[in-house]
Amino acid sequence: MQHNIYLYLFVMAAVTYAIRVLPLTLIRQQIQNRFVQSFLYYVPYVTLAVMTFPAILGATQIPIAGALALGAGIVLAWCGAGLFSVSAACCAVVFLVELVLCR
Repeated sequence: MQHNIYLYLFVMAAVTYAIRVLPLTLIRQQIQNRFVQSFLYYVPYVTLAVMTFPAILGATQIPIAGALALGAGIVLAWCGAGLFSVSAACCAVVFLVELVLCR
């Protein structure tokens, strides 16, 4: 069975182009619906979270170390810690948990 790679590339390019162009051509005025505005406001944050969350749990030797680091990061960020201190604390949590559990 022969596969035409150029057909696959064309379909991929067409779908990618359509996703970007259709909203610009179909929606010409400002969106008035507050629900839709709220939904569109949070889309980038949700996308980032969906891409980051599995990587947090899968980047460590033991998934529990990633989960504990995630919990520590959430608590520190909630308390107002900066990005560097949160990331340093998460790295320290992963290091200590793997040091204790991987013996």
